[in-house]
Amino acid sequence: YGGPAPLPHTSVLRNLKTSFEAKYGESPLFYACAPGRVNLIGEHIDYCGYSVLPMAIEQNIVAAVSVNSSGTIQLANTNPQYKDYNVSSEGIVIDRDNPKWHYYFLCGVKGIQETFEMARLAGMSCLVEGTIPPSSGLSSSSALVCCAGLVTMEANKKSLSKVALAEICAKCERYIGTEGGGMDQSISFLAEEGTAKLIEFQPLRATDVKLPDGAVFVISNCCVEMNKAASSHYNIRVVECRIATKMLAKARGLESSVLLKLAQVQTELKASLEEMLALVDEVLHPEPYSREEICKVLGVTSEQFSADLLSANTQHLTHFRLYQRAKHVYGEAARVLRFKSVCDSAPADSIHQLGELMNQSHASCRDLYECSCPELDQLVDICLKSGAVGSRLTGAGWGGCAVSMVRSEKVESFLQAVREAYYLCDPRRAAMEKESLFVSKPGGGAAILIEE
Repeated sequence: YGGPAPLPHTSVLRNLKTSFEAKYGESPLFYACAPGRVNLIGEHIDYCGYSVLPMAIEQNIVAAVSVNSSGTIQLANTNPQYKDYNVSSEGIVIDRDNPKWHYYFLCGVKGIQETFEMARLAGMSCLVEGTIPPSSGLSSSSALVCCAGLVTMEANKKSLSKVALAEICAKCERYIGTEGGGMDQSISFLAEEGTAKLIEFQPLRATDVKLPDGAVFVISNCCVEMNKAASSHYNIRVVECRIATKMLAKARGLESSVLLKLAQVQTELKASLEEMLALVDEVLHPEPYSREEICKVLGVTSEQFSADLLSANTQHLTHFRLYQRAKHVYGEAARVLRFKSVCDSAPADSIHQLGELMNQSHASCRDLYECSCPELDQLVDICLKSGAVGSRLTGAGWGGCAVSMVRSEKVESFLQAVREAYYLCDPRRAAMEKESLFVSKPGGGAAILIEE
């Protein structure tokens, strides 16, 4: 396993090694790292079966690891706010009502353990260091799961392809209750330096997307935290899309019981995305649907509805905005394909075209998917006024980061204008500004480094 990857700077590993030795009284055997990501376009559509277009960022999660025969997993973090945790590999339990940092790590451990059907794992002492801001929409939690999967594979002398690791880590993050679609884990493993990737699902594959010369992507954190596992916003959207899938399938006489994703309806109907948008207009109404109405249309009981369509943390819902969610998904899926096609054909005005697509994406996330928040909308607005050609929320939303496309010659003036208009006028944001506003280049994927 491996291939060229931007391992953390030697100074990071040196410091991590020193801290590891101080903590555990021995040297690490190897290091593993997994990067965070920024999604350039294609929000909330991976779990609907549609392609997305992220790139890895240089901020990552690194673990130093030693291996022993105790069967115990010892976890520690260089950040003192994340407490130590020890557990026997034979009794790993993940508490989804309490999404602590070590449970994300254990998701990755358990994913590998179950893949290879190992009752007992090698004992491991791990020290983890992360540079991805938490709950910011840059996939700190998925990077932690991926890093843990990589660590567990290596410590137990197993071997898997990057694609297999990505698929395992996407599934096992669901132990903590997040019903994600697989984008974050896929880009963490499949990223390559210097290129963004179109990630397609079923089967999982990644295609290089050459971003235009003359523009850079700037990430800015609105400083509102959003933890997907600790809130139900995210899973509510997953559920609304699942119900919309069933309603559209039913309207077109498809076997709705086997269809779970909006992309599957399109495939079954052999329709274009434009035709799917027209179908949504024809079949679904913009007013919210009640449980009763959905049960009646689908011919299911209220109990079946709760058991088959809702997740553990969405049982309380009474109303569902199916029209808006389906409109966003089919529209956003089309924008991803247009974004890739502009990058491939590189017309003279490609930067302008890509910026427009990003702006349309943000408007759809804000108005149809309702996954923005006032601070993100304000930040996106400031980014556009400060000279960005396109700006949008990235990641799940409801807080976290915006990504902006900025012409290279305008970067310095852009950063200064955003700094003044969004960060420096607020003491809390001003204190976070250094790690909240930065230019990002496409980085490489997860890797293992054996200690020499």
